[in-house]
Amino acid sequence: MDNARSIGVLTSGGDAPGMNAAIRAVVRSGIHWGFKVMGIRKGYNGLINGDIFEMSLRSVSDIVHRGGTVLQTARCLPFKTEEGIQQGAAMARVFGLDSLVVIGGDGSFRGAKDLSAHGIKVVGIPGTIDNDIGCSEYTIGYDTALNTVQDALDKIRDTAYSHERCSVLEVMGRKAGYIALNVGIACGAEVVLLPEKKFEFDKDIIKPIIEGRNRGKKHYIVIVAEGVGGAIEVATEIEKITGIESRATILGHIQRGGSPTVRDRVTAGMMGVRAVELLKDGIGNRVIALREGKVVDIEINEALEMKKDIDDNLIELSKILSL
Repeated sequence: MDNARSIGVLTSGGDAPGMNAAIRAVVRSGIHWGFKVMGIRKGYNGLINGDIFEMSLRSVSDIVHRGGTVLQTARCLPFKTEEGIQQGAAMARVFGLDSLVVIGGDGSFRGAKDLSAHGIKVVGIPGTIDNDIGCSEYTIGYDTALNTVQDALDKIRDTAYSHERCSVLEVMGRKAGYIALNVGIACGAEVVLLPEKKFEFDKDIIKPIIEGRNRGKKHYIVIVAEGVGGAIEVATEIEKITGIESRATILGHIQRGGSPTVRDRVTAGMMGVRAVELLKDGIGNRVIALREGKVVDIEINEALEMKKDIDDNLIELSKILSL
């Protein structure tokens, strides 16, 4: 083993189902390979303030099925400054932390990269329901969020049909429409509005609804990604133009919660163990990713530069299946 003595683990940014499974994997694999594993509460805030404690095999019992993060998470504006980063590195040295596993999104990884300049080996694990990390095909929490939205939309569909309404559903995704697009396909939405794609109200919203009505449809679903916004205004305008009774639903933070799916639990476990394997071998400054169905690791600067785009084939599929 490399001369590392202790591994710190924290969760940062928005919480996501499966983060607890990743924490569990880091703790148990770390102890298995002879590390002391230290939990850091409330993200980088906890690192700066020394809110750090030793974790045991038992401290991660009975958490794999729980949503959220037992380590909690918080924004940390000071960590965006060089002074804050130096404070974090100094506190890591106080607790003997040679290495750090960061579970979160791109912003969290940028903080980890800055910390690595001060001699701390870092490994990032992608955890966000938005699935918007460029280097990874999949992020922990995404599948659970999809299933949460699908369940809600199926219930909304029942009442929409009963009243012959148009239901406008706003889902999370400020800069990425992965949730909106995939749930739209799964649930048969007539219209899906994505932050990545411009749209014309009459052509892309009103026309598909009217054409559906003319084919005999009795209810209509419009999904709006958070980054597009304005679900209430969209519903109001649809009703005004078409005369079809329309209702808006904003799901909000219900999408972040809930017991993680099997996919999120297994993916989190694989990524957590891979992170500790790297540190065991003295390798740091990497981001774990899922690429072509395999768990890999990528140099952190390269990972942060990588981009991914919404799949145009899925957009076309959504339109075909909504007819």
